[in-house]
Amino acid sequence: MKKDDIPHDEVIDRLKSGDLSRRDFNRVLAAAGIAMVATPMLPGKARAAAADQPTYFTWGGWDDPAYHPTYVKKFGEPPNFATFGGSEEAFTKMRAGFIVDVAHPCNVEIPRWVASGLFQPLDTSKLSNWPDIVPQLYQLEGNDLNGSPYFAPMDWGQTSITYRTDLVDWKGEEESWGLLWDERYKGQIGSLGSAGDAWWCAAIYAGVDFKDIAKDESLEKVAALLRQQRPLIRMYSDDVTSLEQALASGELVAAMTWNSTAATLKSQDVPVAFAKPKEGALTWVCGLMMHAKAPKPDMAHELIDSLLSVERGIMMIEEEGYGHSNSKAMAAVSDERLAELGLARDPQEILGAGKFMLPQEHDFETKSNEMFEMIKAGF
Repeated sequence: MKKDDIPHDEVIDRLKSGDLSRRDFNRVLAAAGIAMVATPMLPGKARAAAADQPTYFTWGGWDDPAYHPTYVKKFGEPPNFATFGGSEEAFTKMRAGFIVDVAHPCNVEIPRWVASGLFQPLDTSKLSNWPDIVPQLYQLEGNDLNGSPYFAPMDWGQTSITYRTDLVDWKGEEESWGLLWDERYKGQIGSLGSAGDAWWCAAIYAGVDFKDIAKDESLEKVAALLRQQRPLIRMYSDDVTSLEQALASGELVAAMTWNSTAATLKSQDVPVAFAKPKEGALTWVCGLMMHAKAPKPDMAHELIDSLLSVERGIMMIEEEGYGHSNSKAMAAVSDERLAELGLARDPQEILGAGKFMLPQEHDFETKSNEMFEMIKAGF
């Protein structure tokens, strides 16, 4: 029996247990002629909260029990999940009183998240995998206060353009962010829906130095470029599955995405490429922080440790196309496979070759998010 022929009852049982991944679940739906065009109903949302488990506040699409093999193996069930579409949304909710155990921000957020007082340092003695973490990934601005890190790096990679190689004509030109402003593809372009990606990528195309990104003239320059792009956009989405499905069907010919979209579509034999824009891709490191009022601090450390494990790392590299912070996980993947995924054993080879996100003041984050939401709404 093929994977796509799994009986309905077995699909539900395997999804609940975490034996069927989000990707495989979507394939089953696709085989039945069902497309998930909105945020998918993932198991973490459907499952009743487990009283003994910590709550993991993460990006939409990461709330899949299959992404927690080490944790499930040890504790018999996954953590509880809560999701967000962008880091500003997550921060706003927590400042308003939403308490979780572990959150999943990126490096640009570290200083202001730490300064908010909402997070506590990690006890690295409780993290068995900490000695294997690549030091340059946690030696980041604002992370180490009084000798204790607040942020455990996990995933690293790029935001760039996933495009259909059979539908996009570069006319002999180098790959460029300009594809997302190309009038030829009006109504066939997609974008991540968060300013945390879109604003920064537009800044790259606008030629704005990240050191100057918060200046008023830079804000206006990027906003003007995004307004110019708005009529060309078919969809903004915080859910990568929607972008993947639209690219697979040909509804979109190109979209701003993370590494995982290209990796997923290639595994499904969709003819796509992940662009290397001549202006540079957006690069970042994301990871894990523990809430200052985490209800289950010991379990929070267990969750973080499991996400830093070699097993999780290999899965993240092979299946999702992201780099992982565990050096042993990176060492377990062949040079040929890393090159195929656009990764390198030394993270700096990728992160340094792109435009690395720099922490900004809260005022910039507020302004850029408000302006982007207005632009998306047509203003």
